[in-house]
Amino acid sequence: MLELKNISYGVEDNGDNKEIIKDLTLTISDGKFTVITGPNGGGKSTLAKLIAGIIKPTSGRIILDGEDITDMNITDRARKGVGFAFQQPVKFKGIKVIDLLRIAAGKDLKVAEACTYLSEVGLCARDYINREVNGSLSGGELKRIEIATVIARDVKLSVFDEPEAGIDLWSFQNLTRIFEKMRAERTSGSVVVISHQERLLKIADEIVVLANGKVKTQGKGEDILPTITGTDAAVDSCSMLN
Repeated sequence: MLELKNISYGVEDNGDNKEIIKDLTLTISDGKFTVITGPNGGGKSTLAKLIAGIIKPTSGRIILDGEDITDMNITDRARKGVGFAFQQPVKFKGIKVIDLLRIAAGKDLKVAEACTYLSEVGLCARDYINREVNGSLSGGELKRIEIATVIARDVKLSVFDEPEAGIDLWSFQNLTRIFEKMRAERTSGSVVVISHQERLLKIADEIVVLANGKVKTQGKGEDILPTITGTDAAVDSCSMLN
């Protein structure tokens, strides 16, 4: 279970402190597929980075399974079981897909094992296993490979920051199917997705609506979705530009 207790985060803006996250308290339950949504500029991606340890709160505490991880960096949190997928996946010139999966898994995966993870995200293993993780891959391919690395790590908490960013509609539809599979097959751990895409909101166990740096509402997906449909917190994927 992840607990955020009275979390605030601010940055200096022209000599003034601008609060992005404001005294936020939130609990992410185990075994749940949670989507955090809300209007643009509400603090969603900042919250994801706070959970991952990329940035640290100016006040408040972050607790994972009873342990205070507030002062841990992203590497230490990864060791504790927190996985993070960026809006724009990192490219690694000279590193092959199988190497990246082995690093993620923390062991010398056999090719057959690595291929299993690629198959889970809908990639034909023989076409990708020895590809370099570089600009020759499309945005959708990079996203799916990144998700495969998160699955390979078998983390306690997986955080995906706007997985729809930078990909076309066809790729997004494939990503949606991957998340549906993750939700259906997950028996332990938690998945947190930062998104305002209605297709992802529809499969959420829980929805958290974030606005102006605060939790506006939180509850079961089936209860919250009807209240935000048609707003900028729930956007139909068909409206995506790419």
